[in-house]
Amino acid sequence: MSKATLKKSHIKNTRGDKIFLTIVYATVILIVLMCAYPLYLTVIASISDPYDVYSGKVNLIPSGFSLESYRLVFTNSAIFRGYANSIFYTVVGTAFNLFLTIPSAYALSKKRMYGRNFFMTLFLITMYFGGGLIPHYLLFKAMGLIDTRWILIINGGVSVYNVIVTRTYFQNNIPEELFEAARIDGASELRCFFKLVLPLSAPIIAVITLYYAVGHWSSYFSALIYTHDQELQPLQLVLRNILILNQSAYTDALQSGDAELIADASRQAYNAVTMKYALVFISSAPMLAIYPFVQKHFVKGIMVGSLKG
Repeated sequence: MSKATLKKSHIKNTRGDKIFLTIVYATVILIVLMCAYPLYLTVIASISDPYDVYSGKVNLIPSGFSLESYRLVFTNSAIFRGYANSIFYTVVGTAFNLFLTIPSAYALSKKRMYGRNFFMTLFLITMYFGGGLIPHYLLFKAMGLIDTRWILIINGGVSVYNVIVTRTYFQNNIPEELFEAARIDGASELRCFFKLVLPLSAPIIAVITLYYAVGHWSSYFSALIYTHDQELQPLQLVLRNILILNQSAYTDALQSGDAELIADASRQAYNAVTMKYALVFISSAPMLAIYPFVQKHFVKGIMVGSLKG
């Protein structure tokens, strides 16, 4: 092949690459905008004039700067109580999840484990079949866990999906030769787990920690079903109750027919719209702050851990 032909071929490939990269970048930018816009709208709506937000005038830029929604939110003592409860449930619950998930995945990753396939089948069955809400409630009631903090930690202690991903990571990334060398040096199975497995598993541990933490932080349904004491309610349930109370107050005012009450309720309804955005941002901020610290492990952990073992 002549030099001119090689040069022409190189130019042709370069143009093709440029077209491909242009399409990729355009697609990525579009996806980023689709993901970022809701968060951006949440922020600008929470600091805009309540009436403008209610009227749908806030789309791209804030309108009539106001922090009234945040003032209303933070003057409610239940918000701080909900934050404290959610932090407790997230930290303790995630630690409990990891305590169950990582050893289970490690044991199931060992091909020499007796009954390995049988136990794995039992795990998989729970992904598709469950007893239902009422049997769960009756079981937890018999155990004395209803209306306690521990129900929100013990319930859902293990995610089978996370066990499978972690098990696959152990199988694909920690060579069996390391364990054989450690056993020759006299290391026990427990020592191998703490000295070899855990230090080499930072990416997957970061991933499942994030999964569990986000699950605990965002959960409100379990608290709604299993707790009745307001002192135990997590942040998400507190925020839900605030929005429901605002809507209920507006409905009651309309039914009363009192012009002064209706005017006051209308102002509350406008504020409730911006409060909704403020509450969403407040509840999302901790997870948004944590994500950058685990992001460097996230892609590696989830991609390697999802490969077929």
